[in-house]
Amino acid sequence: MRIKDCNNIMDFRRIARRRLPAPVFHYMDGGADDEWTLGRNTEAFNDYELLPSQLSDVSSIDLKSTLFGQAVDWPVMIAPTGASKLFHRDGEPAVIRAAEKFGMMYSLSTLGTITIEDAADAGRCPKMFQIYVFKDRGLTQDFIDRSKEKKYAALCLTVDTPLAGNRERDIVYGMSAPPKFKFRSAISYARHPGWLYRALVRKDLDLVNITSSDAGAKIDSGVVEYINSQFDRSLTWKDVEWLAGQWDGPLVIKGVQTVADCRKAANSGATAVMLSNHGGRQLESAPAPVDCIASVADALRDRLEIICDQTPAALDAAISTRWRPAVSWGSNVAYGCCEPNWNGRWRYWAVTGLKNLASSIFSIGCSLPRNIA
Repeated sequence: MRIKDCNNIMDFRRIARRRLPAPVFHYMDGGADDEWTLGRNTEAFNDYELLPSQLSDVSSIDLKSTLFGQAVDWPVMIAPTGASKLFHRDGEPAVIRAAEKFGMMYSLSTLGTITIEDAADAGRCPKMFQIYVFKDRGLTQDFIDRSKEKKYAALCLTVDTPLAGNRERDIVYGMSAPPKFKFRSAISYARHPGWLYRALVRKDLDLVNITSSDAGAKIDSGVVEYINSQFDRSLTWKDVEWLAGQWDGPLVIKGVQTVADCRKAANSGATAVMLSNHGGRQLESAPAPVDCIASVADALRDRLEIICDQTPAALDAAISTRWRPAVSWGSNVAYGCCEPNWNGRWRYWAVTGLKNLASSIFSIGCSLPRNIA
């Protein structure tokens, strides 16, 4: 399949599968255990309908919105994705350029392959930094200070990873740190020499936010081993209060799904929540984010901005705008990143994003997304 023949996300997924070594593709594409939650994230939308209002004036529509006080051209943001250079030679800067072109907010992961500073300079779109509260609070404080210095619009704390999910595809294909080269995965790597060159020679996959921090000088083992040792399973909402006080700006809690946890987030100083099951990659049988929106919004819409993670493009309009203010895209953005040329990435955003959102708004009969009922 060629880029010009792509008409939806699944077309780009097929291209990604062809362009990447099998272990890398399945790392991007897979979920936890039997992948019931991964499948439910999409299947849940079968339970929802859009009711159009006919003979409405839709001669002009306005998709603009705000997110964390920042103006955006449409209510979709890019979720934090670790190690984007796994999927594209330019990694995070390629996505940032696309976000700038399409008026979106970009989220940089702590485990990204570009520094906080370089990401800030890569494009003028508003940016959010995804953070963990590590055992070494000095490392967390360093990230906070660097994000403030580069004027990031928001900080996002991921709270649903006290332990990595049981991702069976990673076990089957040997996608671990360090990698376990099984026979069939070794053949797949050999068929992708460009990817191997970037990983082994250019060392594009270094987790540079860690190594560029003050803590980087203290690492006497592998970086991945150091990071794993820093995840703190004793965290409580008191730690969120500490983080909110240190940051003193828009704070997003990513990975909550219940009204009770969202209320605790608000009480602890958060200004937004990202309803997320980590793309189905953590807890099997967790609810789909779209099924969590109504109860959280009814209880807390006046206290929190609400973001729905991992939604397919066809219902972005109905979900993001009714409950204000945004949805976030994660793995489906990674599919688009696997196309090496700019025209391909541009087509990804045009095909899967603005085109579908505008079409939904027109068909529903709304000139403004916030008028969707």
